[in-house]
Formats: sequence, C-alpha cells, structure tokens
Amino acid sequence: MERLDLLAVALGLACLAGVNLYLTVFVTGLAIHFHWITVAPQYQSLEVLGNPWIITIAGILYFLEFFADKIPWLDSAWDAVHTVIRPIGGALLAIQVLGHPSPAFTVIVALLAGSTSLVAHTAKAATRLATNTSPEPFSNIGLSLGEDAAVLGGLALVHFNPLLALFIFLLGIAAFVYFAPKILRAAKAKAWLAWRKLNGPADLNDPVKLSETLPVRLKSVFSPENLLRGTVAWAAPCISGRGRRIPANLFGALVATNEEPHKISFASGKRGRPFLRAIDLEDSVVTHESKFLSENLVISPAAGGGPKYLFIFPRPHAALVEQIVRDLRQRLSEPALQEQKTPL
Repeated sequence: MERLDLLAVALGLACLAGVNLYLTVFVTGLAIHFHWITVAPQYQSLEVLGNPWIITIAGILYFLEFFADKIPWLDSAWDAVHTVIRPIGGALLAIQVLGHPSPAFTVIVALLAGSTSLVAHTAKAATRLATNTSPEPFSNIGLSLGEDAAVLGGLALVHFNPLLALFIFLLGIAAFVYFAPKILRAAKAKAWLAWRKLNGPADLNDPVKLSETLPVRLKSVFSPENLLRGTVAWAAPCISGRGRRIPANLFGALVATNEEPHKISFASGKRGRPFLRAIDLEDSVVTHESKFLSENLVISPAAGGGPKYLFIFPRPHAALVEQIVRDLRQRLSEPALQEQKTPL
C-alpha cells in the first residue's frame, strides 16, 4: 500500500508538471520550506525541493511563465519550447519521490511519469493553440489562471489523498486520449492557418481560376468512377468542413459537377478511405465570412431551421472563396434549380 501511495504521488506530480512545471516545484518547495505541510517519512526525498536556491529559480521561471502564458501565440511558443522540458521535469520529480528504489523500478516509473507529463502538456498546448484563433486575449488569460488554479488544487489533493488524485488525473488523461484525434486535428489546422496568414495577406484583387481537378492529396483515395455521378466542374481544397455528418477539422475539398448544379460535395480521404458528403443548395444562402485566421464559406438555410455548413480556407485564399461564392450563387439562380422550386 505504501508503494502504491508513492506511485500515486509520483505520477500526480508528473501530471501537474506537464501543465505547469515551475509552479508545481515552486509551491511544493515553499510548502516544505515553511513547514506548511508535514512530509511523511516515505516522502523525505522531496525535502530537497525546499532548498532556497530551488525555490528561487522555480519562482523566477514561474514569474516569466505567468506573463508569457497569457499572451496569445507567445503562450504557444512557450509551450513548444517546453515540450521536452516538462516531461523531463515530471520524470525527475517522480524519481525524487521514489527516493532510491531498485534501478528497474526507477526506469519504469520515469517512463510512466514522462509519458504522463507529455500527455498533460500536449492537452494544454493543443487547447492553447485552438484558443489563439480568437483575437481577444481574455480567453488566454482565463485559461492560464484556470490552469494555475488546477495545479494548486491538484497539489492539495495529492497531499491529502494521493490515490484519489491519481484516479482523477488518469480519468482526465483517458478523456484526452479519447478526444485526442479531434483535438490534434484542430491544433494542426490552426497552426496551418496561422502559418498561411503570416506568409500571405488576404487579397480579393488577385485573379483566381477554380481548378477542374482534385487536389493531389485526394487523388490517391478517389478515382473518377467513385467520386460523383458526373464530371467535375471545379474542385477547391479547404482546411476543414463542419456541418451535418461532416467530421470537424478534416482536410478535404469542395467539389461541384456539371450534371448537378444544385448540389456541392465535400470530399475527403478519411483514414485513407473515400469520404463524400453531398450538400443540397436548394433554399440556401451562400456567404463569404472573413475571420482572424481564415476565410470561411458559409452555406446556411434561407429561412427556418436546417443544416448549416462551414468550410474553412487559409487567409490568402480570400479571392478563391469569393469566386466560389459567385459560382454557387450563379448555380442557385440557374433555371434548372428554379424549376425544382416552382410548385406544380
């Protein structure tokens, strides 16, 4: 039972270090140095954290992180730098908790603790990257303060009930692993949008011509026979699409055909398999929406309820989105579609 408690404390501190390493070391060191907590005999090896030099260095680094963590995009750069530092710090904290057990057990716990810290760090970094698309800084400040409060609460829980703390941390990690594909796809999409924004402004005056072929990334999973019931009029790659039965943050392309002017399809290679979702343009309104990092194509119902679709393009593709909007509006006004809308 004692060894299980040691393992719970070790992994608990490693998990908190993955969120904020310096705050974890700083607060733990202060609590030990000023005797706010009584260190049990099995945790005597942690008393080294109460060294004034360790407390001072951890405090200075936390002071820097406190401000860096609240500035949009600087927080993501800070997280990128700490992708290695936090897992290593979490593993060292876990080893320090154990004292001097057998070498084999030390290696096993170091691997577990490093992995735990890395998962917690990845969850934090991906969440911050997704939040940075908002131009206002308040969401970053709120998240940062919430993370600091969670670390303080986690440290208290580790001290009073390490087994319960370990259970809660493992539950949180399991939830992240379950949602990880969506979270990481969102983070990848945001990073790509940010990169494209930095490398080219949105320019509506640039001439653009819609491509009549699928993007290279989709040609490997689609063939002309299994794509659509018609010839491709144009295809436009987009970062992701959102809407009914369209998974979020999935790279794909909008495809229009000559035979079905009243429909447009979202094509993607989901897990190497063809994915196709047809969207009926009837009774829809097509608009171009500019955001902080992206240019969005919005297809929404003209009146009443109905599915709404959002397709995200990089900022430099503003002219492309505008061209798509013009083409779709022209399709909506074609006689073939108007005949379908006319009641008998």
